[in-house]
Amino acid sequence: MNSPEVSAPIKKSRVILVTGMSGAGKTSVLKCLEDFGYEAIDNLPLSLLGRLLRAHDGDEGLADAVAIGIDFRSRDFAVTALLDLMARLRERGDMELDLLYLDCDQNILLQRFTETRRRHPLAGDRPVVDGIAHEAELLAPLRNRADRLIDTTSLSVADLRRLMEGHYRLAENVGMTVTVTSFAYRRGLPRDADLVFDVRFLNNPHYEEALQPLTGKDPAVGDFIAADPAFAPFLKSLTDLLGQLLPHYRREGKSYLTVAVGCTGGQHRSVYISERLRQWFETVGETVYVRHRELERGDKTGNETALSNRAAVQ
Repeated sequence: MNSPEVSAPIKKSRVILVTGMSGAGKTSVLKCLEDFGYEAIDNLPLSLLGRLLRAHDGDEGLADAVAIGIDFRSRDFAVTALLDLMARLRERGDMELDLLYLDCDQNILLQRFTETRRRHPLAGDRPVVDGIAHEAELLAPLRNRADRLIDTTSLSVADLRRLMEGHYRLAENVGMTVTVTSFAYRRGLPRDADLVFDVRFLNNPHYEEALQPLTGKDPAVGDFIAADPAFAPFLKSLTDLLGQLLPHYRREGKSYLTVAVGCTGGQHRSVYISERLRQWFETVGETVYVRHRELERGDKTGNETALSNRAAVQ
């Protein structure tokens, strides 16, 4: 008696649809995904998107990983039509589909278009600010239905790349990527933070004349902060908490974690605590990056140039 044939499991392609506000960084994201091994296609007409992703009997089907940029630059683009197409595609068994939406503060978008003198796709004869506001209104349904939303307002190109790597890298069993960000409360919370810790209760080096021009990376500042009686128990409690949370994050499949540490000016206490957290994360075997937001704002040179400058792309 012949044993019944066992069907081979369907190999699923990973498809990332990249959309969002014009000027928010879609081209940069597609370049990152291409570097990670995705086949990247930009500005694809909506009608061709359906054909590209349609299953074909007898051929090899989709690539293992595809990233597709689609927005108002695309011919025949319509929000409702895209949502309907996504609903049909998600009924298929050969694809894992993610909608990635890139957002950005409208004032920063205005600055980017003004500095680069690029024309906004919806501005026409109207001011750029009107085109930005109109686009945000039209794209609201996509934003609300996105599988992942990334705000690029204060991200540098390097930060964006690390963020994309954490969410979309293809290698298996590579663990979780952790980013520790120091920041100043007076400039607002980091928009991508998962956990936020306030260290303004520690003694402030800013009021020491010799320490004021230094940063939390300088040993003298570190010694001053570490001498605060509240420092050691706080750091132990913080690392104990993180040690308890990390296994739960791994178990739920979280691939990227951002820990934000804030103080008044973002120069001393938050920087020092962030560097100490870097050391701790490394000792427990996590891949960790540290970003000092306010220090970068004071020196936007080299590869850490923010997306908000003239190098900003779609």
